[in-house]
Amino acid sequence: MQIDLQKKHLELKCFFEPDGVAVIGASPHPEKLGYQVVRNLVEGGSFSLPHLKGFAGNIFPINPQAKEILGLKCYPSVKEVPKNVDLVIICIPSKFVPQAIRECAEKKVKGITVITAGFGEAGEEGKKLQNEFLSIAKKSGIRIVGPNCLGTFYTPAYLNASFGPFLPLPGKTTFISQSGALVDSVVDWSVKEKYGFSAVVSYGNKSDLDAPDFIAWAANDKHTKAIALYIEGLNDGRYFLEVAKIVTPIKPIVALKAGKTAAGTKAAGSHTGSLAGSYQIYKGAFKQSGVIMAETLTQMFDMAKALAFQPPAKGNRIAIVTNGGGNGVMTADYCEEMGIELPPPSKEIIERLDKSGKMHPAWSRGNPLDIVGDAGPDRYKIALEAVISSDIYDGVIVIQTLQTTTHTVEDAQLVVELQNKYKKPVVGAFMGGPFTEPGVKYLEEHGIPNYNDVDRAAKAMWSLIEYGSHLKKKGKL
Repeated sequence: MQIDLQKKHLELKCFFEPDGVAVIGASPHPEKLGYQVVRNLVEGGSFSLPHLKGFAGNIFPINPQAKEILGLKCYPSVKEVPKNVDLVIICIPSKFVPQAIRECAEKKVKGITVITAGFGEAGEEGKKLQNEFLSIAKKSGIRIVGPNCLGTFYTPAYLNASFGPFLPLPGKTTFISQSGALVDSVVDWSVKEKYGFSAVVSYGNKSDLDAPDFIAWAANDKHTKAIALYIEGLNDGRYFLEVAKIVTPIKPIVALKAGKTAAGTKAAGSHTGSLAGSYQIYKGAFKQSGVIMAETLTQMFDMAKALAFQPPAKGNRIAIVTNGGGNGVMTADYCEEMGIELPPPSKEIIERLDKSGKMHPAWSRGNPLDIVGDAGPDRYKIALEAVISSDIYDGVIVIQTLQTTTHTVEDAQLVVELQNKYKKPVVGAFMGGPFTEPGVKYLEEHGIPNYNDVDRAAKAMWSLIEYGSHLKKKGKL
């Protein structure tokens, strides 16, 4: 199977960087879906948030009964639009969708997002309608996202081509989801957590475009450094495998597969019309193609964040530096359970730290390297540099608990400085609340992923080890 990633990127560009967008079913009534989609294009979202901006390209509401919506001239048909239309968003009742796509074909539209539900997931009549409009689109070379989906977001272009609540914060992760409602919640959560995305895709019934198509697009997107994937089922498992094999040496993919159990599989069928398939088969396919598997949504985004911002680990030997003994013990447990090695510090490292004059007499002289609760930035710096500069270790987990002597921002600054100097993966676990937050903010703004619990930090480091191992097998590291 020949897969041209550059060709796929250009083919799907209309969904992320269109010249013109038309909304069929645009409405002047604020409670209607067609109004909300137009507003998202014009304003970036339905809520007032500082980061929101509207799409700068041409926006064409299509409604034969209205003259204008949100200050934009309405057209009775997409065929009447005088300028180029790359992308059409359809939000009209399902029975009218085939005719709308016929008109899009006449206009030579490149891509269509069908937000409307009531197709393959809704029984035989819905399947017939879906097959009808798909046949029209295929004959015209039009690519389809959906139906029964939320749509697409692309933060570099301020494009909210969806009925999602608002555009996410900009970031380096593309999130591809079969579930639209999940995207809604994730976007809301991400603003609270300051978690950024380059692109977000809700593809619903996957009547045409499926997860592998968007993975192939993301491989060549310069703003995407990691890919997160929520799937219930695939149309073509072999196609997914081939795409993933090509993409994982270029960019990491983290996947969460829903429908593990009989109950979950049944729910997936009624949700998006998916054939969920055997969970064990998916696990095998992911492992074979280098996709890193997550067990929970939180885990998926934790790992994607680490993979987007930190280099892959060249091995699985990790140092733990902590000012709290209990947190170090818990981290050691989690690491060992995942097969992460924790080599003890060498005699040279121990002597170097003992002679520094900075260490507390009771420091652990082991791994975890417990530098004791009264540690200030000087002690953190000498301990962290001793391990990160050593050939014994492939990466470091840095834990900070808040004590009266803790200088959270200064500690964060030195972590960033040393990671930039030695280029090894570093994961933070600066744990606490409002008084720790300034240090966490500094870490995250400078590319060090931070987690408020050590199990999450350990799992994030594991993902960097897994990805490094995959790249080594491919001769890429």
